[in-house]
Formats: sequence, C-alpha cells, structure tokens
Amino acid sequence: MAAPHPESWIRITPQGLYCEPGDFHVDPAWPVARAVVTHGHSDHARPGHDAVLATPETLAIMAARLGEGAPRNPQPLPYHRSVMQNGVKVTLVPAGHVLGSAQVVLDWQGSRLVISGDYKREADPTCAAFEPVPCDVFVTEATFALPVFRHPPAIGEMRRLLDSVSLFPDRAHLVGCYALGKCQRLIALLRLAGYDRPIYLHGAQASMCELYSRFGVELGELRPVPRPEKRGETVLAGEIVLAPPSAEASPWARRLADPVTALASGWMRVRQRAKARGVELPLIVSDHADWDDLLATIEEVGAPEVWVTHGREEALIHALAGRGVRGRALHLLGREEDEDAAPEPEPAEAATP
Repeated sequence: MAAPHPESWIRITPQGLYCEPGDFHVDPAWPVARAVVTHGHSDHARPGHDAVLATPETLAIMAARLGEGAPRNPQPLPYHRSVMQNGVKVTLVPAGHVLGSAQVVLDWQGSRLVISGDYKREADPTCAAFEPVPCDVFVTEATFALPVFRHPPAIGEMRRLLDSVSLFPDRAHLVGCYALGKCQRLIALLRLAGYDRPIYLHGAQASMCELYSRFGVELGELRPVPRPEKRGETVLAGEIVLAPPSAEASPWARRLADPVTALASGWMRVRQRAKARGVELPLIVSDHADWDDLLATIEEVGAPEVWVTHGREEALIHALAGRGVRGRALHLLGREEDEDAAPEPEPAEAATP
C-alpha cells in the first residue's frame, strides 16, 4: 500500500496547521488543547495553550515571556528524540533560528512532512545549526524569498559597526535589534570580532540575555544603560547599546551621547527602508534564510513538494516550478513577515526618559 500523501493528514484550520491523526496543531495562532511549537517568537509561541510540546529552551522562553499565558502542561522534547502521538512520530531537529528553535518532523504510515518554522543557514554561536531532513513535503517560510535578498556574512557587519565606533568615539552607537535571538547573536558576534568591552542593554533586552546565559550561551559583560547624573547630561559616548528598534524614537534614547542609530535586520538590504526609518548605520543581519539559502535548503531536503507558510510565497513557488518542484502557498494567518515587527515588552523603567 502506498504511503498517504501529507495533504491527506495535514489540514489548514483557522488555528493553523493541524495534524489530524495526531490531533495536534503546529504553531497555532489561537489557544488549542495540544500544540507543537517551533520556537519562542510571539508570532509562533502564542499564549493560552494547554499541552505544548517543544524543546526545553523554547518552553523556558515561553514561560519567561508569557507569564500566566504560558502552557499549562509543558512537554519538553530535546533535539533528535521522538515521541508517538496517536501513531504519529514527532521529532524535533535544529532550525538555526534562535535558541531552542526546531523543525518539526512528522512521520505517519511511511509518509514524512517537515515543518521548518523560521530558520537560517548562516552559523550562529548562540543556537544549534539547521539540519536538513529528507522528506516528502517540506513546509518552509519565505520571509526573504526574492533574489534581491542575499545576506552578507554577519561577522562582516559587526566589523562595520566596530569601525564606526572607532570613527565616532564621542558618540554612542544605538543598535536596534529584536530582544529574542537577534540581540544575543549580535553580542556573540561582537565577541568573536574581538570586542571585549561591556555591552549596554535596554531593559527589554536583559531578561532574554539572562535566559541564554542559563542555557550556557556566554555573552560576556552586559550592563544596563545608566541614567545621567545631572539633567541635560548624556551617557555612554563610544559605547555600544542594544535596544528594541522602537527605542530609537523614544524619549529613553535622549540619555545617550549623540547616538549613531543602527538597525540589524535583513530588511536593511533595501536602502529605502533604512532611509525611511532614519537609520544612519544599516546592518544587514537576519535570522531568516535569504534567497540562495532557501533554494539550497529545498534542494538539500529533496522534497518533491514544498508548502510555503508566509512571506514572498509566489516568488518562491515560481522559482521552484522551474526546478521541477511543486509549490503550494498556505497563506497562514498571524505570521509576521517583518522580522522586527512583533512587539516587545518594555519594563516601566526602560520607558522613562
């Protein structure tokens, strides 16, 4: 008997992808009884679920970020171990996106579907590297699925930042970055580039850095941004400050010494975006696969069919058709196409000028 095609046992529901024989959702947009969660970003790890299967790191991130909305029945599953749910084998393998991020490998009656979640292929010292898994259907994101998006090596972007720090020793450098994943990656890359001075953090960044440290990710000396001793004074000339992208336009930034505004994002490849946001130093650093890596990954997994969850679906599907791969756009709701779009919690202290 031929193995069932995944479209016969995976359905699109208002909550998102639903595994019918296993009776669970993957990254559901609304509260459900049973969920598998790929990683801790807020457009994938929603509050209010009952049982959640995820890596131990992702469950810790959800507990820290969601508070009372965290899973009532967390079920940790380390990478490469499997559990059976109503005959469906579930395995988590690294996605290379952020700490604890995982692809979800589903095997049922000889058929295999892999849900990538968000992923990148460039080396990241703060999380396990993406591992391609051969499958019948590959479910992928397409955040940067246009040929214009070819990300340079991130370590080179950090050297550009350090060159600017040397060039403007009387100015602080305020780098906008997402609090989960991007912030810790930038710190680790700066350390690899030889920067051993303290790095200063906006209050919204600190808790995730502490969590990464608990899981053995070394980030060096981190300090909170101090308040000026006198009204009208500024602080941290010549220093690097990491903050949410929104902080650059807030009264909080006034305490910094004539800050050079930077933003670390894959969207900084588009000059108009950087100009529109008033970014003085655009840093092209993304935690998503670029165009070349999307195509290379799909070739590596060897799936004859690819489902695209969000992003530039049509461009990717068109490119795959030319390679003999069938594509399908899922149009899932609730996914952020902009890697810096999801809101970050800001402590009350951090919001004050």
